[in-house]
Amino acid sequence: MGSLFVILAEMDKVLVSLILVAISLGISFVYNLVISFRLRASKSFYLSSMLFPSIVTAVVSMVSIFLDATATAAVRIATIAVALGLIRFRSVNGRAEELLILFGGIAFGLIAGLGYIAYAAIFAFVIAALYVGLSYSKLFQGKRFASDKLLKITIPETLQYSEVFDEVFAKYLKNNELVRVKTTGLGSMFILSYKIEMKNNVDEKQFIDDLRTKNGNLEISILPYVEDDKAL
Repeated sequence: MGSLFVILAEMDKVLVSLILVAISLGISFVYNLVISFRLRASKSFYLSSMLFPSIVTAVVSMVSIFLDATATAAVRIATIAVALGLIRFRSVNGRAEELLILFGGIAFGLIAGLGYIAYAAIFAFVIAALYVGLSYSKLFQGKRFASDKLLKITIPETLQYSEVFDEVFAKYLKNNELVRVKTTGLGSMFILSYKIEMKNNVDEKQFIDDLRTKNGNLEISILPYVEDDKAL
């Protein structure tokens, strides 16, 4: 199967690029929709995952048009690598959506720098509109996190916690994941944070009581699970 730039050679190349961006968005939507049936991820993650491919498509297609047929394959590859390298950045404690906005800004800035001002403006508007629309939509919202909770267990420092709760977890939980271990009480105790999904019709009080027999009757709490690990 040939490149769409070759198949639609008679069409304006910028228009072909817009078609490619739209196709990329459609593919990423279907991809994320299928993945969401299994992957336990946040709406923010899925929103970003849906829009990132379109941004990359826009950058690569614009660079390809800019180089046109006069550049060799090696020059094309090198230039695209440099263009994508400009978008590579670090962000401290950045959320997926924040990275998406930064990535998009650098991308349409690069496109404008290549001289495609109108395309950069259209692209920026479309990405912004899609971001706002998807943010307000209920797509992927609560799809995998509605039943997830945050379990925090305080244990003495002498307790080997790697397997001590396995029997209780197997009885009451569908899934569990240790997401954080924190010392407290000047190192005399640990606070274990688990992301859990409880089985249907589980007696939460009995679950806590069974855990208390394992942790020496220290503090235990069950809270709504949030994706920001600073809340753990």
